[in-house]
Amino acid sequence: MPLCPTAPTYPADPTVPTPETLAYSFTLPASLASPAFARTATRQALKMHGLSDMLDPALQVVGELTATACQFTESPNYYLSLRYRAGTLRLIAYDSHPRHTQPHLSTACDTRRHACLRLLARICRACDGSWGFGDSHEPGGGTRMWVSLPREGATAYGTT
Repeated sequence: MPLCPTAPTYPADPTVPTPETLAYSFTLPASLASPAFARTATRQALKMHGLSDMLDPALQVVGELTATACQFTESPNYYLSLRYRAGTLRLIAYDSHPRHTQPHLSTACDTRRHACLRLLARICRACDGSWGFGDSHEPGGGTRMWVSLPREGATAYGTT
């Protein structure tokens, strides 16, 4: 009877996390507890990668994105992505709510989503960031909501 091979031993990666190596993705349940988990995970990731100066606006934005995704998704979960590239924190949430093809429904739904993201819009404006939403081109479709927060603007957030 042959023995199962042992798994190879991989040394721990000694690379210290930097802002440029921040790249995390989460699939979260569409539940009331998920925004709190997403904020906690984001807080830890930003601290670990030396981006503590961005905490306040980033955590508020993550809370708004995830609460809205929970409200709109038609599936039991949704997806959140955190990336830092070229001096900008990029946050993306995907929910399964399809974009409407009927114009009146589309307008009503977009108006409702805009209302849910009103605070997020103010935070982005205060940080010289940008945000939006539209069709998700991921498998399964749905809606993609995104935010870009430049580090310089996010660091100055709340200091004026």
